Amino acid sequence: MSPHDTSDAVNDGETIALPQGAKNYITPWGHMRLRSELRHLLDEARPELVRTVAWAASNGDRSENGDYIYGKKRLREIDRRIRFLTKRLDHAEVVDPRLREDSEQVFFGATVTYADGHGSERTISIVGMDEVDPARNRVSWIAPIARALLKARVGDVVSFQSPRGSEEIEIIDVRYQALCE
Repeated sequence: MSPHDTSDAVNDGETIALPQGAKNYITPWGHMRLRSELRHLLDEARPELVRTVAWAASNGDRSENGDYIYGKKRLREIDRRIRFLTKRLDHAEVVDPRLREDSEQVFFGATVTYADGHGSERTISIVGMDEVDPARNRVSWIAPIARALLKARVGDVVSFQSPRGSEEIEIIDVRYQALCE
């Protein structure tokens, strides 16, 4: 889905609430992507839809006017997404992983390689809640695996609850790099 396609994802992020008292950590790339989506909604999508709704309203009977009815519904969805993005950006704390000194300890923005109990290695990056992308191995900092990894160091074995039950993993490598598309 493109960053400007809000047709099916208008409410996706609205169901994910920040933990009580937590900051909305986000990488610079994630912050830029949210700002870009907000600008697109405000400068392009919403004004275009307002023009369509105004045109549909000028056609007379609104009770059976599909363009008008759908347009008003879509306008509410866009407004809801604008409010959500505005709140998320207002409370965002941008953390650039590239600025962190080399460390073997896991913090927000780290890219971590670990081995599971079977010796299989996997690499994940710990990102903000609005940046999660399983296909690219990007995991929210509030996910169980990320919470287990945070503040651990290379060589540590940590355990966490997964859908398969309790699992132990050993941290093999920690690095801080730019996380972009």
